[in-house]
Amino acid sequence: MRKIAIISSSVRTGANSPRVAQYLKQYINAHKLAEASIIDLANYQFPIFDERLKFLKNPSEPVLDFAAKIKAADALIIVTPEYNGGYPASLKNVVDLLHEEWKRKPIAISMVSAGPFAGTQVVTSLLFSLWKIGATMVPTMFPVPSVQNNFDEKGNPIQDREAIDKRAASFVSELLWYTEKLSN
Repeated sequence: MRKIAIISSSVRTGANSPRVAQYLKQYINAHKLAEASIIDLANYQFPIFDERLKFLKNPSEPVLDFAAKIKAADALIIVTPEYNGGYPASLKNVVDLLHEEWKRKPIAISMVSAGPFAGTQVVTSLLFSLWKIGATMVPTMFPVPSVQNNFDEKGNPIQDREAIDKRAASFVSELLWYTEKLSN
């Protein structure tokens, strides 16, 4: 069974994007589409990026743990909030930390916002950074507007679960298609 790591990228106190990471993990595992796990950047407390992993003389255990989880995943989902039209520094930090680990890795993006535009402005800058390091970007995305009104703290849809599940099915199916094609 394929392994999908879901990066919950907000480290902000009271962040809402982990709700979507929880939902996606539950959806993937419940439907036996893959083995999904969450990598919550809030648990790592990485220092500000100062060098790529391959050039660090004494990388910390959390850095090595994060790199191993990315490398072991067959595919990734990045759940990111939009902060002032961009993605959080915590995510930029880990994108820059690794290099080979991202190369040719299929990555799908879920953008999250408290407002009505679902974090759509974050896509341009995040896609560009991931393309520059050689990741394979899946074109289907999972935008979530007004996240606090759509998911509870445990990742359960608050309203219209059928529509949310239908969007998740398409999103995950596309990621798995790219994963299969790239593994051959």
